[in-house]
Amino acid sequence: MAGIFSHSTHINLKVISDLAINNGEWVASGNDPAFSLEGKIYNGWNEISWYSESDEFIPLKLYWNNGSGFSEANSVIFSMIPKGKMRYNTIFFIPEDAMELRLDPGERASRFILKDLKFKKVTKLNILINSLSTIFKQRGLSFSNIKAIFKKSILVIKGQGIKGLWQKVKQIGGINQNNVLNDYVIWIEKHTLSDNEKMTALAVIEDFKYKPLISVILPVYNVDEVWLRKCIDSVRNQLYPYWELCVSDDASKKEHIKTVLSEYEILDDRIRVVFREENGHISDSSNSALDIALGEYIALLDHDDEMSVDALYEVAKLINRHPDADMIYSDEDKIGVDGVRHSPFFKPDWSPDLLLTHMYTCHLGVYRKSIVDKVGRFRKGVEGSQDFDLALRVTEQTSSIYHIPKILYHWRTIPESTASGSGAKNYTHFAGLTAVNDTLKRRNINGWIEELDGYANFYRVHYNVESEPLVSIIIPTKDNSTILSNCLDSIYKTTKYNNYEIIIVDNGSKEAETFRLFSVWKKKLANKINILTVNTPFNFSELNNKAVSVAKGELFLFLNNDIEVIEENWLNDMIGAALREEIGAVGAYLIYPDNTVQHSGLTLGLGVQRAAGDGHHHRPINDPGYFGALISVKNVSAVTAACLMVKRSVFEEIGGFDEELSVAYNDVDLCLSIRKAGYLNIWLPYVQLIHHESKTRGYDNTNSKLERLNREADYLKDKWGETLNSDVYYNPNLSLDHGYSIRV
Repeated sequence: MAGIFSHSTHINLKVISDLAINNGEWVASGNDPAFSLEGKIYNGWNEISWYSESDEFIPLKLYWNNGSGFSEANSVIFSMIPKGKMRYNTIFFIPEDAMELRLDPGERASRFILKDLKFKKVTKLNILINSLSTIFKQRGLSFSNIKAIFKKSILVIKGQGIKGLWQKVKQIGGINQNNVLNDYVIWIEKHTLSDNEKMTALAVIEDFKYKPLISVILPVYNVDEVWLRKCIDSVRNQLYPYWELCVSDDASKKEHIKTVLSEYEILDDRIRVVFREENGHISDSSNSALDIALGEYIALLDHDDEMSVDALYEVAKLINRHPDADMIYSDEDKIGVDGVRHSPFFKPDWSPDLLLTHMYTCHLGVYRKSIVDKVGRFRKGVEGSQDFDLALRVTEQTSSIYHIPKILYHWRTIPESTASGSGAKNYTHFAGLTAVNDTLKRRNINGWIEELDGYANFYRVHYNVESEPLVSIIIPTKDNSTILSNCLDSIYKTTKYNNYEIIIVDNGSKEAETFRLFSVWKKKLANKINILTVNTPFNFSELNNKAVSVAKGELFLFLNNDIEVIEENWLNDMIGAALREEIGAVGAYLIYPDNTVQHSGLTLGLGVQRAAGDGHHHRPINDPGYFGALISVKNVSAVTAACLMVKRSVFEEIGGFDEELSVAYNDVDLCLSIRKAGYLNIWLPYVQLIHHESKTRGYDNTNSKLERLNREADYLKDKWGETLNSDVYYNPNLSLDHGYSIRV
């Protein structure tokens, strides 16, 4: 009988394609490496474990055959081979109708060791035990913590029901959160336009005060006929009729190209084709299509992709609501050769720092043609990332950038397409690197670009510190001298940047060891440390505001006493970002001692109180996150004050922390005030610190603390209203119950 005491079963890896063994190492030689998994596999929940070695990160994609063969519809990237040597395990749900499994390690050439693969059937009891074990590792095993878990469970049940509690248990217990394909099938069914909805859209189009001509730019080169026809037909099937299709054939060698394009040009007078005599690559070809474009707006389409039937209708609808729109982008998904849609990317609204990290706006991309002309159209030398380069240049000319949170574009996954993985066109990475480098030069940014091993087409900009401003590091504390000592030691021994002062805000310490620690650090740091005594009931906001009144720094760094510094450049990187004129609050990547995510930027509306929470909470730190969210520099609505840097001028402009919020959500309120004042908040994935969370105050595990937490959540909601219900950096198609899962 399988269950909590079930034995593991060894799984054999049988090569299907593009793999060979060489001296104990697997060598993937093509873009479709695949194993068949042979051995006893249980349907339902399984604990999957293995040992791996690799010099790069390699995604692991699992396919299951339910009787109709393997397809993208029945697949999911469930984990990865991390960089280095690791024994790894995860809990994953094998669909009940799965008859056989296939495992694909990446989609490009690579070398790795993968062995000792085991499956073990688990029950909900296993998952519950795993979740409790995770919690007790972080908080310690005690009666008060058991009581707190029980009370928090009741709160979750009241707010989200038993289903919500189960989702929380799975999240903490390490259940794979990418198992979303079934949810996406449901989502597609809910969001596919009915005939009545299409008729309504046609009526709305007739009532548009403005019916802009949209020029669809389509560069073509040697694409298979079937995909070219599907691509063009997706334009001809648009509900919105005021378009033109501007096609540029880049001297294709395949004979069917000219035949097909000429056929469509005769069939529909809105289609015009340029046949180039010489191949010039995609930038020149796209510019040839632009030469014949007459529309006020252009929409970019790749020759093997498809637009949804309502794509241009939604674009025109937005333009009628926002006639100032200069750049528009939508959500997107991928579509296989079998026509099955998968891998939806539900994007954030405009995030300038995220765009510097990767081309997240991508498809569908629509631009005002006059601005495209102004910036010089598509540039030679960045082919493969020419649309990324264009977006970077266009966004330097306008702030009228709008996002349509709907799937309007289907990106074809075939080996030649970048949708199949960045390895299919690795030249795109270097083109993108050129685009970002040139952007830094144009904007006179003194910085450097970090490339990420194993993540092509992702770039992280670090901002150099040109001056050496004084940083006031403000640390509230009360006793627990061991915790504070660890924090101070890590700052002193690890931090490369030297121009800082430390202000310890002592909130009623009584233990002799604490005062001995103060004396030690006064001798060690002399005038670089200040012990400020505030003997009032704990109020985080008040303590920090009082510390600011004696701080000398140009920058404030609010830091919990249970933070541990682990790398030398953390302060330099935070300063470099904070000194940017447009930046308000700067947050860091905080991790638990067990190497899971504690903080990666706060999302409004998440959490039991529906105030704010972290959508990646408890994920392993080698997880790249939702479409790279854990490896990307990004703008966020709020960051935790456990480690938050802000310029003195900005802090004083907004009036500091709201002292009505004594314990919780004061950081959220601060960040929202900063954003309201016109600044951007930013999260830096390369500033990583360990957070031994709530070691001094403890958790909200008593009736009085829970009442205070709810009261402060209500205060925040009353103050900010609808702002908390629509985080601009979190797509409305994503769930508020379970971070970065699909809302169905």
